[in-house]
Amino acid sequence: MEREVDVVVVGGGIVGLANAWAAARRGRSVVLIERDAAAQGASVRNFGMVWPIGQPIGELYHRALRSRRRWLELGERAGVWVNSCGSLHLARRPDELAVLEEFAARAPAAGIECEMLTASAAVSRSPAVRSAGLLGALWSSAELCVDPREAVAKLPRFLAEAHGVEFRFGETVTRVANGRVRTAGGTTWRAERVVVCSGSDFQTLFPEVYASSGIRRCKLQMMRTGPQPAAWRLGPHVAGGLTLCHYTSFRDCPSLPTLRGRIEREQPDIVRYGIHVMASQNGLGEVVIGDSHEYDGDISPFDKTEIDRLILEYFHEMLELPNATIAGRWHGVYAKHPTLPIFVAEPQPSVHIVSAPGGAGMTMSFGWADDLWDAWEAGQEGVQRVAASPSFA
Repeated sequence: MEREVDVVVVGGGIVGLANAWAAARRGRSVVLIERDAAAQGASVRNFGMVWPIGQPIGELYHRALRSRRRWLELGERAGVWVNSCGSLHLARRPDELAVLEEFAARAPAAGIECEMLTASAAVSRSPAVRSAGLLGALWSSAELCVDPREAVAKLPRFLAEAHGVEFRFGETVTRVANGRVRTAGGTTWRAERVVVCSGSDFQTLFPEVYASSGIRRCKLQMMRTGPQPAAWRLGPHVAGGLTLCHYTSFRDCPSLPTLRGRIEREQPDIVRYGIHVMASQNGLGEVVIGDSHEYDGDISPFDKTEIDRLILEYFHEMLELPNATIAGRWHGVYAKHPTLPIFVAEPQPSVHIVSAPGGAGMTMSFGWADDLWDAWEAGQEGVQRVAASPSFA
């Protein structure tokens, strides 16, 4: 059986959903094909942080803000829970405070709205923040929180009802060639454009492209508490000093090498497992805690209790919850390119691979999809340069 459609999107995670929405808004008929009964990969295994503050100053930061506006639109139109919570980066050591002060000093010229807070002001922003040993904090109002499980589950219904997107869950795409997409069930779709958003699956479609791309797999471990009692709220997302070494937004701060060197000397296991500690709270009241980063050959299907222990020890030094009992643990695996913020390739005419947003899928996917579709609609097929040129401003 062969059917015709303007666009086929392969993959029902946040990158696929973003591209389906972008195509449908431009008047294209769209079918999205997902091999599982529902998205089960990295898109539902994260903090739910929409995190512009982690993006490098320049085009990527402003693309994150465009993506943020799409999330707010979904909150109004699709009933997705979206919390404009902002974020706090806590400084508990002088080198952490120095990095934050350097970032805050150059932020206004880059159009980033943030400010340094005293320790007492930081404590007033979140009831969880421990005042003992706190030197100050960086506050940003741009960050949002969503529940990835809820958001990724609700988006297909919204896209179907509002834009007529057809969803084919539980079907595996086995071949893409000559403008045709074949599924394991024997259905063939003829399409003007195909967008492959297959996450960390590098084998099923175009394995030779992935093999030569440099893309890596990254495993993270995470936890969550149960709902906090009496409607208690964390307030903003909270991150500690380790996070300053993780996100590229802080990489040009002069004090960062000093901070990094101190952490490497004092906490080698933290560095070994790529740990930085953050917390968010979803609409159910659960506090999500993480995370770690293990790559390629270090990835195991079996989680490490040592990683959870290190995360929780650091977490309890900076935050205190009414109920810190861990109710759930999991890991996720996502794709990450070593230098590009996202990987875009065109293995066949009008067939695009869009992959590896790293840990920024929730933050960046809607902004990337809008830019890519603008380029494709303008006839700019070689859009790898859209991803590559503004990597780090």
